[in-house]
Amino acid sequence: MDDVHAHSGAVYLLAPGEQVLEMAVMAGLPRAFAAPWERVGLSAPVPVAKAVRERRLVWIAGEEEMARDYPRIAVVLPYPFALAALPVATERAAYGAIFVTWPGTRPSELSDRERDHLSAACGRLALRLERAVEEGYPVRPEPDLLAPASVATVAGTLGTVEAVRMVARLPYGLCALDLHGRITFANAAAGKLLGLPVSGLLGTQLWASVPWLNDPVYEDRYRAALLSQQVTSFVALRPPADWLSFRLYPTTNGLSLRISRARAVAGAGRAEMPPGEGGSSLVTISQVLNLASALTEAVGVQDVVDLVASEIAPAVGSQALVLLGTQGGRLQVLGHRGYPNPQAVERFDGMPLTAQTPETHAPNSGVPAFFESRRQLERVYPARPTTADGMAAWAYLPLVASGRPVGTCVLAYAEPHAFPADERAVLTSLSGLIAQALERARLYDTKHQLAHGLQAALLPHSLPSLPGIEAAARYLPATRGMEIGGDFYDLVPTLGGAAAVIGDVQGHNVTAAGLMGQIRTAVRAYTTVGRTPEEVMRSTNRLVIDLGTDLFASCIYLRLDPAHGRAVMARAGHPPPLLRRPDGQVRTLDLAGGPLLGIDTAATYPTTEVALDPGAVLALYTDGLIESPGVDIEDALAGLSRRLTEIGDQPLEELADSLVRHSGTERDRVDDVALLLLRARGG
Repeated sequence: MDDVHAHSGAVYLLAPGEQVLEMAVMAGLPRAFAAPWERVGLSAPVPVAKAVRERRLVWIAGEEEMARDYPRIAVVLPYPFALAALPVATERAAYGAIFVTWPGTRPSELSDRERDHLSAACGRLALRLERAVEEGYPVRPEPDLLAPASVATVAGTLGTVEAVRMVARLPYGLCALDLHGRITFANAAAGKLLGLPVSGLLGTQLWASVPWLNDPVYEDRYRAALLSQQVTSFVALRPPADWLSFRLYPTTNGLSLRISRARAVAGAGRAEMPPGEGGSSLVTISQVLNLASALTEAVGVQDVVDLVASEIAPAVGSQALVLLGTQGGRLQVLGHRGYPNPQAVERFDGMPLTAQTPETHAPNSGVPAFFESRRQLERVYPARPTTADGMAAWAYLPLVASGRPVGTCVLAYAEPHAFPADERAVLTSLSGLIAQALERARLYDTKHQLAHGLQAALLPHSLPSLPGIEAAARYLPATRGMEIGGDFYDLVPTLGGAAAVIGDVQGHNVTAAGLMGQIRTAVRAYTTVGRTPEEVMRSTNRLVIDLGTDLFASCIYLRLDPAHGRAVMARAGHPPPLLRRPDGQVRTLDLAGGPLLGIDTAATYPTTEVALDPGAVLALYTDGLIESPGVDIEDALAGLSRRLTEIGDQPLEELADSLVRHSGTERDRVDDVALLLLRARGG
């Protein structure tokens, strides 16, 4: 920290046998500032975890970057500061990580000198830890490093007595606070303004000793001043009607606080807390805020399990967990982590809710249960089946959402564990957040399964094997929303060849999927009775209009005649297909055609005949394959053509996978993707 002029930092070490980073020592600021991240899983979206995962320096220049890249941290610490995180690792192993912070006023770039100093320091520490492991020396605990309060060091200095006399004569209040927020000095005016004798203030935290300042918002201002190293201020109402102004001047070893009378601020008052009623500590609030923001990112049930395992369990010191749901009057294991013996968890699956166990008691009663040792658990539940799970303490948290039980979260500890009142309060609060996240996730999973089931039912389960034609298809639903849409394809055997169709119905909902199924069925029926491509398109267009859905559809329909090496195509507002000739050249087929299906009852759809020599590949696709935010569609189509030129000789199934992968739509898709590849093999 001294080398790079940082004002706080911490060292994390990997917990033995766990994928968890534990804070070993904090410097420059109280550990409470980083309380939500004292234990973090290696998969957590936290700079120190990312530094270890990627074995590189992670730099956050200020609060805007923090809010963009690490929104959970920004919610808890919304202050202007910069942060660097680095791995503590050798070529052979990772041992932990460090972070250091600077005030937000520093330059936005980390200099080469600072990078070199930080990297060298982490390298030296990693080598020492590696030697300690090789030689069998344990890493012993050490105290956090906090600078002493400046006022405490002035005794005996020249002029101190006169300085104190001068401060005592000032008409406004002056206090000195150490890094923990404790008052180390206060003049008489401060005591008078706060309504307490100076002797009652010294050694206490302002928000703890003054009842009407017992509000996390005021403590937050102290944290903001220390972390940003910028002057901060606030106004508070001293009952019944006196407004006081508080201004904090931070340094790296504490704060100076000036208190003075302020003008009345209309409407700015806070509800007064009765004397003796303490507000929630900010550490507890920051933990809940951080973990709550993590749970909002959960989409499916597995996401909830992963987040509880990687974020909540490490934060509260738990080594294992089971997430249980309720269904049909029985427990259902939704996921678990940390148990060396899976049988210890499997026995919960299918357990009736009438069983007398802590797992069922929690959702039945809605009351959490905490057992500090196995002896305690067995005393309350002597008939409970026992399975060696290697755990010694448990918290059983009922998961209740919208007034009804949805499951139980079991947190297990490898050693006997005391559950003080504040920890029980935090765990109980978190159980409500987990329950809400789980309820949303189960609803999402149900919709997801319904959507995929409906989509699968409307699309062909497999493509027919046809003489002279090789075919491969891919369908990928959008990754956003309900994941059901109107993209479709089909391949229908005909006398002497086949008919192929690909299309895209507007929208992503059940209506679009239903219309897609009707269009596909109609095309198949019109093909079976022997209508020409133009007639198939005209009839389908009239059908879409007659259905009155107010939805439109794009489509390409083609009749394949491999024996004569040709294809006849009709197009309705659909992206043009690509044809790769046997010599590897790819061209875009600018087909004649008509408007989208469902617009004009009198629309006609002229056809185009295309030569389809043996070895030629015809690529039909929907716009989801080539459309992505920020990318010009012509550039995307040119890129698809180049890719087809380069790898078009691959087996068709591999080619389909490669084209989808190259398009960048495998993970993040705003639209459905359908791809149908046809290769002519000769007559």
